[in-house]
Amino acid sequence: MVKMPTDRQDAVEIVQSNRILVEAHNAGRTYSGQTPVVALASATCSVMLGDRIAITGPSGSGKSTLLYLMGGLETVTSGSLIWPALGPIQGLRPAKVAFVFQVPSLLVALTVIENIELPLLLDNVDKKIARQAALAALERLDLSGIADNLPEELSGGQAQRVAMARALASQSKLILADEPTGQLDHPTAQHLFDILLAAIDGTDTALVVATHDQAVANRLHTIWHMHHGILEINSKC
Repeated sequence: MVKMPTDRQDAVEIVQSNRILVEAHNAGRTYSGQTPVVALASATCSVMLGDRIAITGPSGSGKSTLLYLMGGLETVTSGSLIWPALGPIQGLRPAKVAFVFQVPSLLVALTVIENIELPLLLDNVDKKIARQAALAALERLDLSGIADNLPEELSGGQAQRVAMARALASQSKLILADEPTGQLDHPTAQHLFDILLAAIDGTDTALVVATHDQAVANRLHTIWHMHHGILEINSKC
């Protein structure tokens, strides 16, 4: 049975919960083995609709692990992590959470437009609607001219823009980007980030970016720092 609000405080709490995409409490991830590896020691945080968050820190500090936990690619081994506004972990992908990885991870046998529409088709979206969404994402990122190209025919910058178009086409409420500009030179990286921010400007899509690039981090509203597997939150609003 759904609990109805009994007073103003209950109503506010329900509205607030509907805006929380991810909520972690002392979330941790340890990989078992002969010598256990602590990839993430502790993270307590929340991501709300419309957030623009950068996660910084040295390699091996736990940035990618935290992103994978947020997106349901990994599960916590300690603490808790829930998705109040998105539902259970089984239903997060491909529609509710989108990833942009450091390496574009395009399927080599599919054309650009087929790569972009694939997550939608996997989510049982009608083929015509999926194609329209893919075309719109291509146009938004100025990629219409390469829609029928294969990944091997793309430059590094083009491939990463295609990966971003794939994330945008699903209109997910949460985009998680793991070093999305890490393989690009500085001017290309900044231009790519310009495109991504422009594409979600004015929407309530939340963006969380793990990055070594301080110039990228400084363009987001909030900066979190990872150190030895522990998340330190500092707002930069």
